[in-house]
Formats: sequence, C-alpha cells, structure tokens
Amino acid sequence: MQVEENLGPRSVGGQSDGGPRMPRMFELTADLMAELKSVDTPTVCNALELLVPERRGYGFTTRPLVCTRPELGPIVGIARTATIRAAHPSDPHANQASVRDAYYAYIDDGAKPSIVVIQDLDDEPGYGSYWGEVNSNIHKGFGCHAVITNGSVRDLPDIADGFQMLAGRIGPSHAFVHVVDFSRPVTVAGMRVADGDLIHADQHGAVVIPHDVCGEVKQAAALISRRERVVISAAQQPGFDIEALRRAQREAAQI
Repeated sequence: MQVEENLGPRSVGGQSDGGPRMPRMFELTADLMAELKSVDTPTVCNALELLVPERRGYGFTTRPLVCTRPELGPIVGIARTATIRAAHPSDPHANQASVRDAYYAYIDDGAKPSIVVIQDLDDEPGYGSYWGEVNSNIHKGFGCHAVITNGSVRDLPDIADGFQMLAGRIGPSHAFVHVVDFSRPVTVAGMRVADGDLIHADQHGAVVIPHDVCGEVKQAAALISRRERVVISAAQQPGFDIEALRRAQREAAQI
C-alpha cells in the first residue's frame, strides 16, 4: 500500500527537527513488516512514547480483548474498518446482500496484508458473532491476517490457519449479525482506527503506528531495551538497594 501524507514537524526523543516535513509515500514493505513483527506490541507502545510523545495517552486498546491464538505472535497490517449489529434484524428496506457484497469487495480491493477492525454497535456487543470458520477463511483468502473487534468470535478450532482474532468475547451464535457500514473510522476497545491505519497487535492488544514513524520503531525499541537492561541487570545483582537503583537509572539515562 502507498499513501501520500503531508507531514508536519515531529519531536523525536524530545528533539524537534524544526522545519516542515515534506509529503512522502508510505509503503508497508516486506522488510518493514519483518522489523515490526520482531517486537511485541508493548514494545511498540514504548517506542511510540519516545517517537511521538504527544500520543502517549491514546492510539492503543485500553480495554481487554480475548486473543484466540497467542502463539501466532505479533501481527502487522493495514486497517480495513467496518461496523456490525446482531441483536436485531437489519433494516428491511436495506439490501443486505448488496451491502455484504460491497463489504467483501472493499476488503478484497484494499491494501494487503490487512487487519479488519470491526466495531460492534449493539448495546450488548458480541450478541451475535460475525467471525467463525467461514468468514476467517474468506478474509484470509482476501489477504487479511486478523480481526480486531469488540464483538464476539466463534468456531475457534476451525478458524483458518494462521488467522488471528482479538475479540471482546467468545459466543456460540450468529444471531442477526450483519454489516452496517464500512470504510469509516471506528473505535474498538478504546482504540480509534481509520481505514488505512497501520496496526500492530498481539496477545496484549493493539496499537496504531503513525505512518511517518513506522520505520523508526525498531531502532527506538532497541534504544529503550538497552536502557532497561542496565536497570534490570542491576536489580538482579546481590545486595541491590535504592542506591544501586539510582546509579543504574543515571547510567541508563546516559544511553
């Protein structure tokens, strides 16, 4: 995927580059995918605190989600967004078959690999599941690696191989589940997501990575890890006390 962005000034590690940033193209390359998948989601959040400190308080899930396959490790993809309902039948005047077909075309036509972020609009999210054996296979065939939803999922033993699901709950039934809308901003588990956002997720939750810093995440994470290692190593030594902690913190701050 390529997206042209008009990027303003940015602060990195507390230092501003001073001038306006020129528009550039974002592309999720295989190398960038590999870099981002080599670190877990909490580490990405740590890196973003350094790279975009103004975003420290938002842009990630803040409520718990069930991760059905934690063994799959981190996933990275371009967001495709939608909303659903399940507690009641769809509007009888709406052509649900047409909406469903348009939604599938939207997933297929979009950037790949993708992660579908679906907001369940029901008063009781997860009343009926949109996700199971059939939809996981359809979406995987369209180049989608995962779903992140505040709704429910089902058919856990039969989900498509390698397909990840982070969901608000697990449930048994479809009920009246139907797509309401797609390609609009959604909020799932406290995380606001727009179509085209870059998503990183694992068993801990998910975070949106700003396009203009995605290539710097691995380096920032490595810097933070080196600083943390100084403190952790000190803490593991015999006789560790508050003075040893203070020394380690001063040393870490110099890295």
